[in-house]
Amino acid sequence: MSTAASTELNFVRSSAHGGSIRIDGVMVALVLGLVLLGLVMVTSASISIASQASGEPFLYLERQLILTLLGAGAAALVFCVRTEQLERASMPLLVFATVLLVLVLVPGLGHAVNGSRRWLRVAGANFQVSELVRVIVLIYVASYAVRREKELRTTFRGLARPLALLACMGALLLAEPDFGAATVLFASGFALLFLAGARLRYALGMTLIAVAGFATLAMSSSYRLRRLTTFLDPWADPYNSGFQLTQSLIAIGRGEWFGVGLGASVQKLFYLPEAHTDFLFAVLAEELGLAGVALTLALFLGIIWRSLFIARLAAGVGLKFGAYLAAGFGLWLGIQAFINIGVNMGVLPTKGLTLPLMSYGRSSLIVAMAWVGLVLRVYHEATHEARGGAGARVRAERAA
Repeated sequence: MSTAASTELNFVRSSAHGGSIRIDGVMVALVLGLVLLGLVMVTSASISIASQASGEPFLYLERQLILTLLGAGAAALVFCVRTEQLERASMPLLVFATVLLVLVLVPGLGHAVNGSRRWLRVAGANFQVSELVRVIVLIYVASYAVRREKELRTTFRGLARPLALLACMGALLLAEPDFGAATVLFASGFALLFLAGARLRYALGMTLIAVAGFATLAMSSSYRLRRLTTFLDPWADPYNSGFQLTQSLIAIGRGEWFGVGLGASVQKLFYLPEAHTDFLFAVLAEELGLAGVALTLALFLGIIWRSLFIARLAAGVGLKFGAYLAAGFGLWLGIQAFINIGVNMGVLPTKGLTLPLMSYGRSSLIVAMAWVGLVLRVYHEATHEARGGAGARVRAERAA
């Protein structure tokens, strides 16, 4: 680094052009902090489960470490792809995503767990299709916002077209069923379209329609309706439908200011289901208290802020597609983290969503880290463009 306050890491490539790779050090530090905190909490939350299931208390730590390394490799591969190539491939990628959502519904191809058919078997492991599909769909939405910018900003049809696509993809997700993934996808895509310039009155109208649609879907299924009514009063049936939520609330309440101590959680000892996945936040709150919760929220907010900063940097040098990609990551991360934490605290119905970059999960961690690599690519291209433009202006002034 040239100065101690520098926010980027420069690695000079030995090439004929003498170029350099610019990586945003602030984003890397924030993501690394969140991932490491997740590793610690996954280990703590899963020790009793792993010991009983396999006799190896650190089984999930070993798996999470492997997934982290695979995610880092995926991030490095994605970083090597130019965003203009990704923009050109947005339509083929969308077709690929649609095929994946259809394949997962085919008996014999889609792998069912707990009554939901959300996984495909890849190299002997289950891969949750919705994690990758959400990224691909948002990539397409970003490309649409660039290609149809004028139409999106001036007409209702310009907003209705991508929303219809989001509704179709959401319908395929609901067929699995995966109500949580459909909610996050629609909310992230809608927020990105609004950020890209969709008119406020059209956005408000479509928001009302979307809320009514999701409410109808929730009311049409006895399973989803039961989840909705349970979160409103989990103590009405604390040993059956409200068991998971009441145990989560007990864990959060026990944490108080500084927690009961790392590894000292009682609720994770077979009381709180999915303690190392969907309800990792509750174990974190119990063991680290309000201080740990504040640290976690600060890391999430830091990553969201940095994503929007990179988006603004890219937009400032004319890289609109890259700007929407970076903003899309920040929106997705914020929305999914908000829903997961809200579920843990009993302010939102149970959705079955992981806490991004922290919870144990093969697909979610790898895809999220790959998306971080994409955001870092946007930063790299934006800084190159900014410095190249500045250099061109200096040369023009000297020539004049």
